Amino acid sequence: MSIKPSGEGLSALTWVKSSYSTNDGPDCVEVAHTPGTVLVRDSKRPEGARLAVAPGVWAGFVAHAVTA
Repeated sequence: MSIKPSGEGLSALTWVKSSYSTNDGPDCVEVAHTPGTVLVRDSKRPEGARLAVAPGVWAGFVAHAVTA
């Protein structure tokens, strides 16, 4: 589900890019953690849509990505 959240506090989120990403990489995502949600966005379009997932879902995705 893609969402574009709005509201108080979202501008103060700390977005993090993988340490494996480079500044010139064309395919980077960034994540931000909130209490109960992990937000994912395209680093090339920071004001665009965001994907919101539960922390457990994100942890499962990351665990799978590490082994793939």
